Amino acid sequence: MTNPFKYGGIVDQDSFCNREKELAHLKRAIENGDRLFLYSERRFGKTSLVKRVLQQLPKSRILGVYIDLWPTDGEVSLAIAVAKAITESLASTADKMLETAQKFFVRLLPAVTADSSGNPQINFSLREQPVEPQGLDEVLRVPGIIAEKRSRKVVLIFDEFQRILEYSTDRAERTLRSAIQDQRSVSFIFLGSKKHLIQKMFLDQNRPLYRSGGHYPLGSIHINSWKPFINGHFRASGKQIDDQAITMICGQTSGHPFYTQHLCHAVWELCEPGGSVDNAMIEKAIDLLLEREGYAYTSLWDTFSLNQRRLLQGLAIEHPDVELFGSNFARQYHLRSASSVQRAADNLLAHDIIDRDGSKYFISDRFFKIWIRRNTQG
Repeated sequence: MTNPFKYGGIVDQDSFCNREKELAHLKRAIENGDRLFLYSERRFGKTSLVKRVLQQLPKSRILGVYIDLWPTDGEVSLAIAVAKAITESLASTADKMLETAQKFFVRLLPAVTADSSGNPQINFSLREQPVEPQGLDEVLRVPGIIAEKRSRKVVLIFDEFQRILEYSTDRAERTLRSAIQDQRSVSFIFLGSKKHLIQKMFLDQNRPLYRSGGHYPLGSIHINSWKPFINGHFRASGKQIDDQAITMICGQTSGHPFYTQHLCHAVWELCEPGGSVDNAMIEKAIDLLLEREGYAYTSLWDTFSLNQRRLLQGLAIEHPDVELFGSNFARQYHLRSASSVQRAADNLLAHDIIDRDGSKYFISDRFFKIWIRRNTQG
């Protein structure tokens, strides 16, 4: 049988665990024309979640437009990404794509090609001078025009939204702010995986998008949802796993979707048909995963300063509620002062090695945390 536990990439259908409450909330927000900042740790399944929402929306009433900001580097590439996403959401054939592009984006030059599966896809470039390139503001007016002319709601979903902070100016943010204010029939959903940056964008009163939408933090999946999901997949494969084993798995991954599915994938491979999962099998699966990642983790560890290593050792060992900037932590892990801890934490946070939830700091990669605990003591 094919391994039922999927990690990495888009997870859908039977491999998608729970999120029923979040699905209902997001669908309702889109129907209401809301603006939301949805953020979480990396690999938490935000993209899988919103794409599942888009699949479930009534396409006759709501047009869903998904835009990945990761490849963009400024206003022009953002405008082109939005135009491409809108066009491909409205049309599926080459002729219709060109017709749609020429109708709505007259200052951009469209070209239709085929993807690796042979399906048509559209790309845009700037027309040569003296024709002025289409601005982001003009592109962002198009969803409102579509909603008005077709009596159809539109939702724009911007993935990896923190990317916009790397643009050379804040013009894109200001343009988006105007679009949000002017188009009441268009819903905007912004996804971000760097929580501190996303929070900065809408909580800092000096930023253009300050308080321009509600915020929706995406949390871990509760063990009560993992138990029937994991148990069901093992049972359907002719294998057995009990609640105690599932609790052990979730204890290692903190219920993080990517790492839970990854560990379950490895455990499932080790469990023979008709067999049962035990603690030793889970430990063996962890050993295999750490062995595969060992070189990468060792190379990463070598890049850290002494203070950063000491801070990571503390986070790998201590309870999540540990007071990171207290004198006890600094003394226990041979850090000179709270300011030393702060500098190390800020650097690790900026490089996505650690993350935080309120005042709590934690190592982002759950397997790296286990590797640190096992390999850096003494």
